[in-house]
Amino acid sequence: MNFGGHEVVYSYSAAEIVIIPVPYDETSTWMKGSDKGPEAIMQASVNLEWFDIETGSDVSRKGIFTAGPVTEKESPEKLVEAVHVAAASCIDDQKFPVVVGGNHTVSIGAVRAAAGRWDDLSVLQLDAHSDLRQEYEGSALNHACAMARVKEVAPLVQVGIRSMSSDELPFVDPGRIFYAHRLHADRSLYSEAAGKLTENVYITIDLDVFDPSLMPSTGTPEPGGPGYYELMGFLRHVIKTRNVVGFDVVELCPSPVNKTPDFVAAKIIYQLLSYRFS
Repeated sequence: MNFGGHEVVYSYSAAEIVIIPVPYDETSTWMKGSDKGPEAIMQASVNLEWFDIETGSDVSRKGIFTAGPVTEKESPEKLVEAVHVAAASCIDDQKFPVVVGGNHTVSIGAVRAAAGRWDDLSVLQLDAHSDLRQEYEGSALNHACAMARVKEVAPLVQVGIRSMSSDELPFVDPGRIFYAHRLHADRSLYSEAAGKLTENVYITIDLDVFDPSLMPSTGTPEPGGPGYYELMGFLRHVIKTRNVVGFDVVELCPSPVNKTPDFVAAKIIYQLLSYRFS
């Protein structure tokens, strides 16, 4: 299924935006199911309203094309390279890439593709977890290592963090990590976080950045996260003041009995596109 169903059907050549589903869950470490996230988001997206009240725009008219899913599962190395190739192809064709995971491993290839196109790229990570382990469960490409790999190709700003291992502390940049409890106490820190970004920005959103009262359907939920308007307001500011060159939304672990998080994830994607293209 494509993003938006039959109401949003564009050819690749006619679309400005390309959705890249990556149903990958092989390196997940607790609750499995993020490989089903992309399809759940596509199904929920059919129920979106295409006119966005906040921006007064209908970004679907820019053309949204949903590519075939990246289904590589032989190894995390091959998965990362397959995502890299898919995202780089979109960028080379001057399309705006939106990668939909799957777990956070999928973001590594997308960031590498963007970093290959923009020399001054920085990465904005919204996440409950710092994901800075150098290796986990025998792999340097585990989802718990995603931002360690991202830091190898671009400067990183981390927002919403509220869980990490002591093994990650040596790899934390104290001036570029914004913890959830501090953001809750002082909202001005969002502006400080935005100020750390370069002109060109790639955004990676692990859905567990949101409080589990809004987003319970993740593989590793963490209490104490910010709410919808808090984070979306921050992202709108970033998109208004920087050149956002692509983004991903990962780690939806859909529930068979609660479809609300699926729709919330689809709404987040469409809202970000509305900010970017309005």
